[in-house]
Amino acid sequence: MRARRGLHVLSVYEGFFSGGARIVHSDVVLGLQEGDQHHRVLSIHGEVHREATRQRMEDDACYRSLTAAGVGVTSLGRSFGPAGASGDPAVFTGPELADTARATADADVILSLKEQPLRLLNQAGLPRRPVVVCLHRSDPENQGAALDELKAAIADGTVVACVCCAESTRAAYEAAGVPGELLHVIPNGVDLERFRPDPARRLALRTSLTIPADAPVVVFAARYDAMKNVPLFLRAAREWLAREPQGHALMCGAGMTPVNPGLDADIETAFGDERGLVDRLHRLGVRHDMEQVYAAADVVALTSSWGEAAPLCLVEGMMCGAVPVATDVGDSAAIVAGHGFVTPPDPGAIASAWSEAIAARADLAPALAASRERFSRTRMIAAYAALLDGVHTRATVQPGLPEPL
Repeated sequence: MRARRGLHVLSVYEGFFSGGARIVHSDVVLGLQEGDQHHRVLSIHGEVHREATRQRMEDDACYRSLTAAGVGVTSLGRSFGPAGASGDPAVFTGPELADTARATADADVILSLKEQPLRLLNQAGLPRRPVVVCLHRSDPENQGAALDELKAAIADGTVVACVCCAESTRAAYEAAGVPGELLHVIPNGVDLERFRPDPARRLALRTSLTIPADAPVVVFAARYDAMKNVPLFLRAAREWLAREPQGHALMCGAGMTPVNPGLDADIETAFGDERGLVDRLHRLGVRHDMEQVYAAADVVALTSSWGEAAPLCLVEGMMCGAVPVATDVGDSAAIVAGHGFVTPPDPGAIASAWSEAIAARADLAPALAASRERFSRTRMIAAYAALLDGVHTRATVQPGLPEPL
C-alpha cells in the first residue's frame, strides 16, 4: 500500500451560501491546508435559494478561495429552497451515496459544518470514519431534526468530538444532552493582516458611497433572516439617523438589497413617512471586501434575538477599528466587554449606544488594539490542527468504527 503523508480531512457542507460559519470554516480549511494536512470539501447542495437570492456554489467567495488554493470541492448537485428543492432532504439516491462513499473513503477524519450534514453522514453503508462536528449556534433546539441526527451519530460512535465556536454553544449543546467531554471550545479568529484599521480603505469606501470623511457611520453585516432581527435594526436606524443629520447606516449581507421585497416592507414599516432618512440607509448586499466596509465604519451593530454564538461581524469589525454595539445573545457580551456596548433590544437604547460608541471611539482604540492577538486566525487554526491530530491518533490506536459489510 502506498504510504500517505499528512492527515486527509473531508469537510461536508450543507451548501455554499453567505454566512459567517462558512467563512470561518473555509478559512480554517485554508489554514490547515497550508500545513501538513490535505483537505477536500463535499457540498450537499450545488445552489441554495434563500435570503431572497439565488446563491450558486461556483459564485461563492469561499468556494473560489478554496479552489484557488488547491482544495478540491465537489457537490451532490442538489438545489435547496422555494425556487426548486431537490426532493426529500432526508432521502439520498444511490448515485449520491456512491459519490459520498468515494469522498469519505479517502478521508482519515471528517469535519461536518454544523450538524445538518449528519443526515447524509449517518446513512447506512458509508465508510466509517471519525466525525468532528463544528457547531456555530447557541440554539440547538431550533435546528429541527439535526439535533436528533447529532445525538444518533454520537450514540453509535461516529461523532467523536464537537468544536464549539463559543462558550454559549458549549453550554447550550451540553444542556441539550450532548456529553460535555465531546465539546471543545475553539473561539473564532480572523486574519489580522486583512482585518485592521486602514485610513486608505476607510476613505475609498466612503468616497464610493459619497459619504463625507467625517460623517458617523454604522455598519450592520447580516443576512436577511429572522434571527438577525432586521426590523429592530431598522427602527434603531430611523431614530439614530433622525438624531444624527450627518449619519449613514450600511447594510451588508445576503438579501440586504433594494430588490428584496421583504426588506422593502420592513423599511416602510420602520421609517413610515420619514422617507428622506432612507437616503442615508445604504443596502450593499453581499460584499467580498468586508475589511474595507468595516474600516469605513465607526460602529459595527448586532441586533440578533437568538441563535448567535460568536458573531463574526463583531470580531471583524472590532479588528478594523469599529466599536461593537450588540444585543446580549450568545457570546456577544463577552466579545464586546471592554471594547464596546451591550444593549437591550430597544430601538432608542440602541440608537443612543451608537452615538455613545462614536463619541468613545478614540478612547476605546487602545483596548481594541490590545485585544488583537485574542482574536487571531493563527491561534484558531493551531487549535483545530491539534484537535484533528488527536482525533486521528486515538482512532488509529483504538479503532472502533468497522467498515460496513
